[in-house]
Amino acid sequence: MSPAVPATPVPGVEPPPEAFNFAAHLLARNLSRAEQPAFVDDHGALSYRQLTERVRRVAAGLRALGIKREERVLLLMHDGNDWPVSFLGAMYAGLVPVAVNTLLTADDYAYMLEHSRAQAVLVSGALLPVLGAALIKSDHEVQQVIVSRPQAPLRAVPGTATPPQPAEVDFEVFVQAHAPAPKPAATHVDDPGFWLYSSGSTGRPKGTVHSHGNPYWTSELYGRGVLGLGERDICFSAAKLFFAYGLGNALTFPLSVGATVLLMAERPTPEAVFRRWQGGVGGLKPTVFFGAPTGFAGMLAHPQLPPREAVALRLVSSAGEALPADIGERFKRHFGVDIIDGIGSTEMLHIFISNQPGRVRYGSTGWPVPGYEIALRGDDGHPVPDGETGDLYIHGPSAAMMYWGNRAKTRDTFQGGWTKSGDKYLRNPDGSFTYAGRSDDMLKVSGIYVSPFEVEATLVQHPAVLEAAVIGVADAEGLTKTKAFVVLKAGAAATEDELKAFVKDRLAPYKYPRVIEFIAELPKTATGKIQRFKLRERERPA
Repeated sequence: MSPAVPATPVPGVEPPPEAFNFAAHLLARNLSRAEQPAFVDDHGALSYRQLTERVRRVAAGLRALGIKREERVLLLMHDGNDWPVSFLGAMYAGLVPVAVNTLLTADDYAYMLEHSRAQAVLVSGALLPVLGAALIKSDHEVQQVIVSRPQAPLRAVPGTATPPQPAEVDFEVFVQAHAPAPKPAATHVDDPGFWLYSSGSTGRPKGTVHSHGNPYWTSELYGRGVLGLGERDICFSAAKLFFAYGLGNALTFPLSVGATVLLMAERPTPEAVFRRWQGGVGGLKPTVFFGAPTGFAGMLAHPQLPPREAVALRLVSSAGEALPADIGERFKRHFGVDIIDGIGSTEMLHIFISNQPGRVRYGSTGWPVPGYEIALRGDDGHPVPDGETGDLYIHGPSAAMMYWGNRAKTRDTFQGGWTKSGDKYLRNPDGSFTYAGRSDDMLKVSGIYVSPFEVEATLVQHPAVLEAAVIGVADAEGLTKTKAFVVLKAGAAATEDELKAFVKDRLAPYKYPRVIEFIAELPKTATGKIQRFKLRERERPA
């Protein structure tokens, strides 16, 4: 049987003290790096000295508004130097920043304002119209809207008028109007530090509450312990700061070791990523890049893919969805650098199973991150044998405290020190783990579980296929059969019969998709994850 994998001891990692403010902790770690760039965006660089001063000024300004300890402030901003200043400024003041996705609707933001009861909003100027529409829809009132406008034009929102706003102030004016706070709030390591909203693929997103201590653990156990980040690294993340993955990649990890971070407000298209890889912003070439499988697939298929000698990458990380082996192998052949694939979640804050530099098994998610325990359980709650698919549970120090205002879902997810991930996995003889799909995406065909990911990963090995998504559909007898939605590469061609035969040659015969539909684009979340539920909705009778 496959019992819970015991956590590996982590020599040299001391727990944070009980009196602990994570923002103050990061600033204190970098006192000796005053003039080194901490963040560089399209508008300029922010040194560690400037970061410290501005964080303390924002903390003082938010306190001056009369916002009380542990009250929330909404952070609706594009990635740029003002984002980490705002996030850390709120934490320094003992307030709770609620970092939200910049690609949502006014209805979504209205819900989040009411749900979090945010007392102020820090917003990018380009997002001010959609925030205004949300404030009209919401019954909740905020005290202040603080607008970051780093030379960015306003983005019009069709069909929305400019509404009456609460007190509004320019971010730079707000920063300069307050002397730096003399000291951080006396927070406890287990006090609420910040919120992140889950993706919410169905229903309302869940407000996931993390403590001041949680980002300390992910930074020490994964950023340092697995990735080995250092002060000479230049980090660049395609995943945005409002995601748990991006927050670690582009804020908590690099600042824990004194590295420099490139921030990008625009979408992470291949062209935008390539420009930065080749030193197109401030002449800095990233040494560490954090991406997702969908992005890597698009980059490898792009005609402007830069040659190996044009980049300075020493380490590349992937998460968000399982990495097909073919993508990792092709990337390694081109750039000479492995993609370190792992799995994390909003609930656990960052990655808890991962491949490792120098120890990569493509096609698997890797091994437990030291400091975390992993268990695979069957429907009866008991451990499953090696090689058999089970539900993934995690035990580790970075688990969220709760879902705000959702006791039932909190109890279902956080179970006696274990976090139920909602993923299906199997454990291999070498102790590594292989992804088998989401619990609600697994298909049972002729009484046998079929992993949509396994079929998708096989389809994308075909030279004509860019992306694929597999769902279950009912046949005339009501039995589940597999259907694949396939996006072909530009200028490529393939037939349905050709792709079926391709899968049959590589997988057990019962796993091949019975139907293949060619489409121009797959529906995805803002994180790049395929939204299979939308594909399932397409198949329902009208």
